[in-house]
Amino acid sequence: MTVSRAISLEMSADYAGQRLDRALALLLPEFTRSQLQQWIAGGQVKVDGRAPRKRDTVRGGERVEIEVPAPAPSTARAQAIPLDVVYEDDDLLVINKPPGLVVHPGAGNREGTLMNALLHHAPALFRLPRAGIVHRLDKDTSGLLVVAKTERARQGLIGQLQTREMGREYIALIEGVLVSGGTVEAPIGRHHRDRTRMAVSSRGKEAVSHYRVLKKYRAHTLVQVSLESGRTHQIRVHMAHLKHPVVGDPVYGGRLRLPKDCSESLVKKLRAFRRQALHAVKLTLVHPATGKEMSWAASVPADMGTLMEALAQDAKAHA
Repeated sequence: MTVSRAISLEMSADYAGQRLDRALALLLPEFTRSQLQQWIAGGQVKVDGRAPRKRDTVRGGERVEIEVPAPAPSTARAQAIPLDVVYEDDDLLVINKPPGLVVHPGAGNREGTLMNALLHHAPALFRLPRAGIVHRLDKDTSGLLVVAKTERARQGLIGQLQTREMGREYIALIEGVLVSGGTVEAPIGRHHRDRTRMAVSSRGKEAVSHYRVLKKYRAHTLVQVSLESGRTHQIRVHMAHLKHPVVGDPVYGGRLRLPKDCSESLVKKLRAFRRQALHAVKLTLVHPATGKEMSWAASVPADMGTLMEALAQDAKAHA
């Protein structure tokens, strides 16, 4: 086994009474619980110098050493798929992802993904796990995504995600009118019945979203959301938790809300918008090679911009 890095940590008394695998999943959110369970079973985790069991109970104060195995290089196929490259140098590649583009190959999406496009754009990415992709956006979420072009940059970006130094801001068009901004602190985990969905759950992982109101329409609100954590579907789940789901969300969205006495044109636009109106608008990070702070911004895609303009016109017409 090739080890990519070693992790050493002390278990806080806050986790006393929890299973070891669950406590480690909460402490190390960049790894899945199943990964940690495999490493425990494989002897890559030591607690106070001894091989533990995944169901062992944490007391607090234990010293944990983890040998993280090096991930396998990408095996996906390179494909000539157009990319909107916002920035590129020897270490980094920043992409403005369009809605509809899947990030990683998977069941039902073996090809035609961002990873396939990246491997064609920069063949050296074949040497890196996941072609240098260190975070993701949902298929129908648009916006900025950073890719590492070297292993040094990959480790640096992963570190910034772990320490929450990487800034990610989104704009979302949500159902209903919010009075003001705020913060959602609600843990997120797999839905207890539908395993393809996420849900706010006391058994989930810590998740924090800060939001502020950018513009109010008659039955909708445009909000800016910044993340302290990066859970799957976090913004979509948190907005639905507030009873203000993201417009067009096919999974977490609620009943379509139409402004009173709005035009048939607006009704058609709202009904035709069949993806979540969510866009990663700003990305800020420290360059892993130069140490310089860098920031990028990306305008909303045409479909979301058209819907926002239609809502603004409706609000003006009924002012």
